Amino acid sequence: MNIVFYSANTNGAAWLDALSRAMPEAKIGAWPKTDAGEADYAIVWKPPQELLAALAKAKAVFNLGAGVDAFAEAPTPRRDLPIIRLEDAGMAEQMVEYACHAVLRCYRELDHYAEQQRAATWRPRRRLDKRSFGIGVLGLGVMGAAVAQALVRFGFPVFGWSRTGNTIAGVASHAGPGELDAVLARARVLICLLPSTRETRGLLDRACLSRLPRGACVVNLARGDLLIEQDLVALLNEGHLSAAILDVFRDEPLPPQHAFWHHPKITVTPHISAATLIDESVEQIAAKIRRLERGLPVTGSVARERGY
Repeated sequence: MNIVFYSANTNGAAWLDALSRAMPEAKIGAWPKTDAGEADYAIVWKPPQELLAALAKAKAVFNLGAGVDAFAEAPTPRRDLPIIRLEDAGMAEQMVEYACHAVLRCYRELDHYAEQQRAATWRPRRRLDKRSFGIGVLGLGVMGAAVAQALVRFGFPVFGWSRTGNTIAGVASHAGPGELDAVLARARVLICLLPSTRETRGLLDRACLSRLPRGACVVNLARGDLLIEQDLVALLNEGHLSAAILDVFRDEPLPPQHAFWHHPKITVTPHISAATLIDESVEQIAAKIRRLERGLPVTGSVARERGY
């Protein structure tokens, strides 16, 4: 079995070591030194189009992450070449931690107390009513469902929205464009965990964000191209939104001159909400390759027409 590997990150050697230990039966090499045209499987992260176009014999491509937007217009040699994404592999727990921290920070008004500290002011604020502090979760896949379930356990009213709907205990689920407003209107904190597709890119624009309650907080943990940056800044400056917590951006790393770095109402983190864990991911990929070799089905296949 021949496997070609490529990662745009700098930790390729660690991935290759883990893959070799997990699949001793396979011949694994890094592109471009390894011929992609002879590969039975490709394991990649943000692969060059040249690599994808060369996969003439591959049975499947494994993406080292949950997001597959890099494949949106990828010139793979045939449209029936399966693209298989990671499912959780330790990322959901991390995402839950980040999202819950963001919600609790907004609900407990910790930014206000930070301002008071700088002014040496001792002034307890009246506690907000949790029953009316709605949380909106856009995207109810593996990550979104885990976040929504965790927030339900905190006692928040949680409103979920997805393309086709997903039933989650304790979550008021909505689906389709016609039901998005029902979530926005109730979301004191809006958490975006949607995939990047033709339908979702630019979704968080002025019209959408203006439908949030005054003083709402926006948390984007999905993809930077879902958000219209200048619209977010304008609504923050106008006071309609109180804060934004952003972990993903159109350009990464975020350029040093970008306005987000120094905006007093924006918190920036460097795409760390849910790091891909090597050992857990390799274990999942190896198990799926062995199932495919036995002619068995696997989960996580990407529907190209849908974009995830």
